[in-house]
Amino acid sequence: MRTDTPQPIRLSDYRPPAFLVDEVHLTFDLAPSATRVRARLQVRRNGDHAEPLWFNGERLKAISVAIDGRVLGEAERTIDAEGLTIPGAPDAFVLETEVEIDPANNKALEGLYMSGGRFCTQCEAEGFRKVTFWPDRPDVLSRFTVRIESDQAFRHLLSNGNLMESGTLPGGRHFAVWNDPFPKPCYLFALVAGELDVLEDRLVTMSGRSVALRIYVDFGMAARGAYAMDALKRSMTWDEQAFGREYDLDLFMIVAVRDFNFGAMENKGLNIFNSSLLLADPATATDQDFERIESVVAHEYFHNWTGNRITCRDWFQLCLKEGLTVFRDQSFSGDMRGHAVQRIKDVKALRARQFAEDHGPLAHPVRPASYQKIDNFYTATIYEKGAEIIRMLMLLIGPKAFRTGMDLYFERWDGHATTVEEFVGCFAEASGRDLTDFFAWYEQAGTPKVTLTSRYDAERRALELRLAQETAPTPGQPTKRPLPIPVALGLLDQDGRTLAFERDGNACDETVIVLSSAETRLTLTGVDRAPVISALRGFSAPVRLDTDAEPKDLYVMLAGDPDLFNRWEAGQELAKSLILGRADGQPDEVGEERYAEAVGRALANQAADPAFKALLLALPTEGDLALAMKSADPAELHQAREALRLRLALHLSEELRHLHTGLQDLGEYTPDAAGAGRRALRNAALDLLAANPRAEVGDLALGHYRAAGNMTDAMGGLTALMLIGGEAYEEALADFYARWTSEPLVIDKWFALQARDPSEAVLGRVMGLTAHPAFDTKNPNRLRALVSTFANFNPVRFHDPSGAGYRFLADQILAVDGFNPMTAAKLIDPLGGWRRYRSDLGELMRGQLQRIAAAPRLSRNVSELVGRALDEAADPD
Repeated sequence: MRTDTPQPIRLSDYRPPAFLVDEVHLTFDLAPSATRVRARLQVRRNGDHAEPLWFNGERLKAISVAIDGRVLGEAERTIDAEGLTIPGAPDAFVLETEVEIDPANNKALEGLYMSGGRFCTQCEAEGFRKVTFWPDRPDVLSRFTVRIESDQAFRHLLSNGNLMESGTLPGGRHFAVWNDPFPKPCYLFALVAGELDVLEDRLVTMSGRSVALRIYVDFGMAARGAYAMDALKRSMTWDEQAFGREYDLDLFMIVAVRDFNFGAMENKGLNIFNSSLLLADPATATDQDFERIESVVAHEYFHNWTGNRITCRDWFQLCLKEGLTVFRDQSFSGDMRGHAVQRIKDVKALRARQFAEDHGPLAHPVRPASYQKIDNFYTATIYEKGAEIIRMLMLLIGPKAFRTGMDLYFERWDGHATTVEEFVGCFAEASGRDLTDFFAWYEQAGTPKVTLTSRYDAERRALELRLAQETAPTPGQPTKRPLPIPVALGLLDQDGRTLAFERDGNACDETVIVLSSAETRLTLTGVDRAPVISALRGFSAPVRLDTDAEPKDLYVMLAGDPDLFNRWEAGQELAKSLILGRADGQPDEVGEERYAEAVGRALANQAADPAFKALLLALPTEGDLALAMKSADPAELHQAREALRLRLALHLSEELRHLHTGLQDLGEYTPDAAGAGRRALRNAALDLLAANPRAEVGDLALGHYRAAGNMTDAMGGLTALMLIGGEAYEEALADFYARWTSEPLVIDKWFALQARDPSEAVLGRVMGLTAHPAFDTKNPNRLRALVSTFANFNPVRFHDPSGAGYRFLADQILAVDGFNPMTAAKLIDPLGGWRRYRSDLGELMRGQLQRIAAAPRLSRNVSELVGRALDEAADPD
């Protein structure tokens, strides 16, 4: 372990910055291995702070430091590995510094670095301190003017804001000057320089302003930015209509880069994207890629107001920009692709990532109380659970008051760095509601469990309900308080028709019960028949729901609940019960057959959206199932799940073949929701047929692959062949690689597909692939495609009883930590859940965590997460 244990940064210790920077002029003299950065800062002391000036600065070679034009001697300032200290700084002055940095050798991909022969930046959360000396915190807002000088080989010189000036310089060099008129924190600074292709368009805003739109990509790739451009224009218009937010600069730019630790970054006016989330055409991108591009382009654009114009006072408020913006992009995606299907997909992602996080030693509140490295808190809890809190807030106060609260938030806090308290206060003011108790959602970790029991009194035509909540202890929070939990609820009769009822004398088809104490009881009247209770409709709160519903009630909901989320959820609950029962040695073959019949009836419903049917066909994942067990056995879960897949494949063979034939895409490919839904159902049918790997199914999968006219179908066929295995799979895999060897994003799919292979030999294949010429550990996309996919999405092989999967992951973490700690830390999570598994597996996982912890020169990123994963006090039991 590290001997110089870093001290945690605590929310309770927040103090305003001692110095503010009102204006900054930066000049970059770009050279790959020796870039000079000259900074001229207008600095003033903030209030009555009396301490010396201290600015962050890491990996900087200091050339000079001057105050008001006078160069400081070494006795007048101190520079160490973490920053610059000037003891006698005046109350207001101009600070001028010059430093040299090495972008070409920056493999951590923070600050200014090289990617594909181009300069680019990533400054969130703490990358700007690797560019120049600066108070690197989000509550220092400054107006930036940036001059970039370089060799003319770096043709495009880009930064935030509006282009003010450009021209040539002697010696084959040129320059560009950019000015951003809006104050921003340094984490939103961006710079890109290089040879790029550009796709251009324009959009007229609601006030009649014409905004230039530009997407910069690799040469020859401009056409692949067309869908991202379309998504950008739709998101800009949507934000005007849904939230009244208009874009504020004359130019909006996006740049695609291959080497990027994140998905994308919302730098003011100059978004930088991982190329995997920007470039798409039917031949190289799947429907999921198109859908994700649409969502992420919207997300980063929406940050212009929720994150940029209004930013975070400190990093503890990260959910204020991320959770709110996820809610906004999910709402946009729902409008674009259908709210029911989108809601199911969002909840699937929440449960897969955030529920697992809440269930282990890495659990933390949506607004954490402390951290060592803020990079480790870009988590599903901050993003997805943060979005669920906003959704609950809207449900509790109503859409009208919610919009009024958002308008008030934008009006009151524009141009400020603010807090969650000030955000929630706007909604309390707009709605006239006391939201003090609601704030606990931000402060308390863990996934609440809601229990719902009922008793129907036919004589009184009354339904008595009891709702209770409890939240298990999480690290640092052994005792939990009740939360205000909105439970949307409706009633059905035994034929699936809506049952009307009365609540407090008011006629209802649906109601929202707010469970704000440990237990509450209420009675619904005017209920004519014994009902089926459809609770937590639309997944109205991020909780686990246990009810006294019998299987027959779930079948009623699966057949006809008007709330499509609960219709899907009923199918998931039935499947989960059957799989867990079989894994526990109690198979229910009659129940499995009944479930298959019910799924068949759902598939026959001609009125149902194909995308919804595709979701119905997908069984709960092995990761979801493991969360429902006290001591999970991945091998038993895999076998039990495969047994139900086989039952469905056998029972529904004719229906699945009919779908596969009838849904073949004969027309021109379109990435819209309708086309994607048809392809999703067709490929889901093939995937399920592959559970019964007879020769004719293998022929069907091979024909599917060979006839594919788009990447969605090609991957669907290749995935089915992978599940079946054998010579046809190996030949198709080789054909795929040969066809797409010059396409990095497609080859990422080739690596990821092999990492998901459930066959026994896969670990040897994955380890061999790390030596493949196309594998590059230093490229986060490639690393995630192979290593992260194997560890996160192939549980039966990752959890091999030998522990070889765990050793492989630990080896990768230690190797990557030496040059990219942020990416290495993101690989730890699969080991962090060691307490959830069979004791022998858990001990093997724990042993690898201890091995990582004992390694010399471990980064703070990895050290913090490994320490939390091993902390005995973090045991949720």
